[in-house]
Amino acid sequence: MIDQPYAGAHACERHFIEGVEERVRREIHRQLPRFSGRTIAVALSGGKDSAAALALSQRYFLRRPSVRVVAISVDEGVAGYRTATLEAARALTERLGVEHRVVRAEETLGTTTDRAAERLPETVPCSFCGVWRRRLLNQGARDAGADVLVLGFNLDDLAQTILMNLVRGDLERLTRMAPHRGRQPGLVPRIAPLAAIPEREVYLYARLAELPFDHGECPYAGRAHRNVFREALWRLEGATPGTRQALRRTQERLTDLLRTREPAIAPERCSSCGEPASGPRCRACEFLELVPSPPGPAVGERT
Repeated sequence: MIDQPYAGAHACERHFIEGVEERVRREIHRQLPRFSGRTIAVALSGGKDSAAALALSQRYFLRRPSVRVVAISVDEGVAGYRTATLEAARALTERLGVEHRVVRAEETLGTTTDRAAERLPETVPCSFCGVWRRRLLNQGARDAGADVLVLGFNLDDLAQTILMNLVRGDLERLTRMAPHRGRQPGLVPRIAPLAAIPEREVYLYARLAELPFDHGECPYAGRAHRNVFREALWRLEGATPGTRQALRRTQERLTDLLRTREPAIAPERCSSCGEPASGPRCRACEFLELVPSPPGPAVGERT
């Protein structure tokens, strides 16, 4: 039996799998009608969350033969880690029969996370790596002609991000979180089908469904500031089951309220690369300036 304390329930293996698939189906049905199109990109890192997101998305869209699903992986250039995750991603896409594209930071940005980490020892690598990864995912999805980009964010991921933004008082970031509620010029809108599924249950589903995924952790993950919020959320959830769901509901209600009072502001265009930005220049280019490697054109490699 699988314990689900936030719901006061216990599920056998069959009912657990069916429950996850039904919750994901409802999330896609809830989030996707905001957009139209025939190409769905799925961000595929090779870990458990993105593996489950791809498998469940492909399962959902099998009923719509006119819809094309394509997986987008980003190679940030982390030696000894990304190679293994890309192998797992390739194994999954081959099993599912899904097109797989890899966007490499070395070719696209002219640098790698490893190189930047070496040259910026005082900067937490996750800060620039996350910015570059989001840019490359957007470029990869856009180059693939995607109408929507599926992210593998689970309930824990979303709750942590919500908590971080609340603690920082960053309401703008809070309202920009995926799933997106509309289109912005140059940005492929993002949805999060796993938004209602706790991280532990995503892992269990991926194992029970026998999905190939890599179990490793990025060597830079231990330095991430997010770890503070992850540990705090574990304690809160242990003391008050349902905390994660409550945070998600709070974020949705705040977004509704804030968007009613202050409509979303369309992004500017970066003066350096032309990509969407919240100011005159995008953060990706600002970080690239600190590493002496000029950005290059977007490159999407099919596998």
